[in-house]
Amino acid sequence: MIFNNKTAVISGATRGIGKAIALKLAREGANIAIAAKSTVETEKLGGTIYSAAKEIEAAGGKALPVACDVRDEEQVKNVIAATAEAFGGIDIIVNNASAISLTDTASTPLKRYNLMQEVNVRGSFLMVQAALPYLKKSATAHILTLSPPINLNAKWLGPHVAYTISKYNMSLLTLGWAAEFKEVPIAANSLWPRTTIDTAAVRNLLGGQALANRSRSPQIVADAAFYILQKDPRACTGNCFTDEEVLLAEGITDFSQYAIMPGQELYTDLFLDQ
Repeated sequence: MIFNNKTAVISGATRGIGKAIALKLAREGANIAIAAKSTVETEKLGGTIYSAAKEIEAAGGKALPVACDVRDEEQVKNVIAATAEAFGGIDIIVNNASAISLTDTASTPLKRYNLMQEVNVRGSFLMVQAALPYLKKSATAHILTLSPPINLNAKWLGPHVAYTISKYNMSLLTLGWAAEFKEVPIAANSLWPRTTIDTAAVRNLLGGQALANRSRSPQIVADAAFYILQKDPRACTGNCFTDEEVLLAEGITDFSQYAIMPGQELYTDLFLDQ
C-alpha cells in the first residue's frame, strides 16, 4: 500500500473534504490523526472525531482522534506531540480546517474577520510550525493546504474581501514554505476544487441543497490529494493545483463519477473564473 507506515495529521477531518482525504489515505495504509473540534454530533454538522476514527479504521488505516481548535497554540502542539508519540513520526500535514463568511466589509463583524484569519491563516501556520521537527525527519514530507490559486480579479476581492484574503494568505503560506523548505526537502502545495463540493458549508451557508446538487463529491479532492501526496517532495512543490488539473495529469478525464446529480450543470467554485 502506497502510504503504509506514513502518518498524516489532517485538520477538520470529521466531515467533508478532510474526512474524504483521510479515508483515501487510510485505504492505502496511512495512520491518520484527526485534529478537529467536533466531539459531539450536531444536527447541521454531522460527524465527530470519534465517528471519523471508526470510519478510518474500517477503511484499513489507524486513527488517532484528538480534539483540537487550530486557533489554540497548546492544542495544536498537543495534537502534534500525541501523533508523533502514537505513530513514531509525522510525514504529512493537511491544512483543511477553514472558516467562511461571504460578506462585504460593512457586514463582516470583527469577530468573524478574526475567526477567518485565526483559523485559515494562523491555524495553518501553527500546524506546520509545530510539526516541522517531525517533517524534517521524514523522507517523504508533504504539506497540503486547501486553498486556491491567487486570482487578483476584483470579482473575488470586492464582494467578500475578508474571506478572500484569508484564503489567499493560505496560498501565500504554501509558496513561502515551498521556498523555505526546498532544500530539506518538504513539499508544500495547495489544492482547490474546480467546482463547488457537496459539503456542510455549501449546504448550510452558501446555497443549500440546490447548490449541493450542482456540486461534486468530496472524493474528487481526495483523489487529487492522493496523487499529490505520493509525489517526490523535491519535484512537486510550490503549486496551487486544482483537482481537475491533478487528475488530468494522471490521465483521468471522466469526472462524471463525482457528480452529485449527473446531468446537472456544475457550479464553478470561488476564485476560479467562470
